[in-house]
Amino acid sequence: EAMLDVEVKSKPSQPHWFERYVQPCVAELLGTALFVFTGCLSVIEVVPGTEKMQAALVHGLAAGVIVAALGDI
Repeated sequence: EAMLDVEVKSKPSQPHWFERYVQPCVAELLGTALFVFTGCLSVIEVVPGTEKMQAALVHGLAAGVIVAALGDI
């Protein structure tokens, strides 16, 4: 007697409500808070002549770090 191997394909499960609604909101809140916080910190001690460049570099670096850390959420 030959026994047939039958694959049973289950439906892909839906993500949990927490992963679907809460996690993205928390990630957005955390990312925005870190972006604003680092932007404010970047202008506390400003070297004369580099005001705009320092703030721009900090915001660019902060955006890159936040996207790398929270982008997959």
